[in-house]
Amino acid sequence: MPTEHVQGRIPVLRRFIAGYRWDGIEVEPYKLRTYRGGEFRGASRQVLVGKRGERVRFHVRYFELEPRGFTSFELHRHSHVVIALRGRGRVRVGERQYQMRRLDTIYIGPEQPHQLAALGRGPFGFLCIVDARRDRPRAVIE
Repeated sequence: MPTEHVQGRIPVLRRFIAGYRWDGIEVEPYKLRTYRGGEFRGASRQVLVGKRGERVRFHVRYFELEPRGFTSFELHRHSHVVIALRGRGRVRVGERQYQMRRLDTIYIGPEQPHQLAALGRGPFGFLCIVDARRDRPRAVIE
């Protein structure tokens, strides 16, 4: 890869392809393992911006939850912006619940416990925009 790409000087287009995938972007596990109180199910991610030397202070990631899939119930010091792209989902922020559908957007602030889950028969896919520098999640034990 030319030096200009690594240093973020030349735009790199990632084409959207079938099945909510992007050309040249690897589908990764949501997390490599669970930790006490950090259970999750049926979740994957793709890092669209922020993993290949781009000069940004944020990362853009696409997450997908299989039917009945969910993320860990956790919190951390950084904030999130979540934009629903596919299917329907539920976002829990503290004690409140929000249902999301295509193009709904929610801001989750620092230190707010949160969890996302798929609703319905299909997958729930969403963009998640976060700080490039961020702390590790801490599980919320109920």
